[in-house]
Amino acid sequence: MRCDEKKQFIEKCFSWAQEAGRRFDLNPVVILAQAALESGWGTSTLATRYHSYFGVTGSGSANAYWDGQRVWFGNSNLSFRTYADPLDSFLDYAWLIRARYPNAANVSDVPEAFARAIAYSPYISEVNGDDREGYQQAVVSIAGAIERLISEL
Repeated sequence: MRCDEKKQFIEKCFSWAQEAGRRFDLNPVVILAQAALESGWGTSTLATRYHSYFGVTGSGSANAYWDGQRVWFGNSNLSFRTYADPLDSFLDYAWLIRARYPNAANVSDVPEAFARAIAYSPYISEVNGDDREGYQQAVVSIAGAIERLISEL
């Protein structure tokens, strides 16, 4: 992906990450890094059609940010949460991280520590052969790129 496309993603999503970070005491850079990784920098069908930037599965009960709507993709039994607008996706993700993964949330100001905590938590599913080490490295790398791109905006 080109640098200008990444900058467009940041310009589009940074205010949502900031709001989610403010409400749930999370670093907006790691929020954006995970959104970029999970949504292909905002280009996935989940992001473009369903406002879902984090690939959160459709399990669980509806909450203040997710109304319970879900979509199924492919031949798997996995459903994914869908949202009325992108901000709800960012808020639902931040709520989920703060509520279910406090060890990651509490170190979100240090992208390396956050990435390790989230990569080795149940947030990442090994059912599909996910590579935890690779995921951790990707979050750290993307967070660094986002920090550099933010400084250029």
